[in-house]
Amino acid sequence: MSYKILAVNPGSTSTKIGVYEGDKELFTESVTHSDEELKKYDRVVDEFDMRKENILNALEKHGVDVKELSAIVGRGGQLVNIHAGGYLVTEDMKKRLTDPFTIEHASNLGALIADAIAAPLGITAYIYDAVGSDEMAEIAKVTGMPEVVRQSFCHVLNSKAMARKAAFEMGKTYQEMNFIVAHLGGGISVSAHEKGKIVDAIPADGGPFSPERSGSIPLNYVIDMCYSGTYSKRDMKKKVSGMGGMKAYLGTSSCIEVEKMIQDGNELAKKVFQAQAYQIAKGIGELIPVLKGEVDAIILTGGVAHSQMLTQWIKEYVSKLAPIMVMPGENELEALSAGALRILKGEEEAESYIDSRKNQ
Repeated sequence: MSYKILAVNPGSTSTKIGVYEGDKELFTESVTHSDEELKKYDRVVDEFDMRKENILNALEKHGVDVKELSAIVGRGGQLVNIHAGGYLVTEDMKKRLTDPFTIEHASNLGALIADAIAAPLGITAYIYDAVGSDEMAEIAKVTGMPEVVRQSFCHVLNSKAMARKAAFEMGKTYQEMNFIVAHLGGGISVSAHEKGKIVDAIPADGGPFSPERSGSIPLNYVIDMCYSGTYSKRDMKKKVSGMGGMKAYLGTSSCIEVEKMIQDGNELAKKVFQAQAYQIAKGIGELIPVLKGEVDAIILTGGVAHSQMLTQWIKEYVSKLAPIMVMPGENELEALSAGALRILKGEEEAESYIDSRKNQ
């Protein structure tokens, strides 16, 4: 039986969609949302109708009859107390993703949009390898502040997909290998994969700064800024995510533009770009001991991994630690569709999401 799957991946400034028949890509498209367009919305969840309408228009443009779809899979959002793999979109999940206390992230819209399109068609909506999937070792969750427990937030979907691909290329299975994966995108995360599980991770707000995120900053400086009276809570959140990192220094989050600045002799651009590579390398090194030094490969992936300048600088720092595999691009639509296909073919089973807070 042939399955036709719609994959939906909402990001901070775009919504990527793809339609697949089996493992064959029929089309993909990235719908860009301008700063002016996004400024109209106070919360990410308020963007729901706009993004859904863009998706339906794109499907119509490409001649896709939604009645032929077998399932719809969305990028998993900021859910907690779940593990990697597939989940059915449930009422509990939708309530959790729209809860004002849930961390705001564009990925939260993945399940909501998938369900909204799937329900009238009578087909199933899934998420797969959600951002908040938790396979971390308990020791990795302990912080120096008892009130704060570390959560597993990283680019789970693409990191696992690239780890599976790397293992296949090495003639092994994902469950046989140990990897350090650095996902280099608008946000940067680094994860340690041990025998098929992400056992520790450095999140986008806890490690290297990225094109538009500040990364980890000494807390006393941040506390002083928060209580200075100069910045609102919203201002500080923007400094951490959206207006931080490379964008804060150089006014752009485009690596292409930054490389052009460097070629034109801009010393600040060179310093900031090199510092980003330096911090990424430090993040990779930080996770090597988690795997007790037994690392089969270090994988550099994500859209920013297309920058040969940046990846070369990273290699100079970490090439002696393990073999380096550069696998650029996000590949998340393909990974979403492949996960849903495995579920539809009975190779994996999707769980029903139940909000753990009901039992508290």
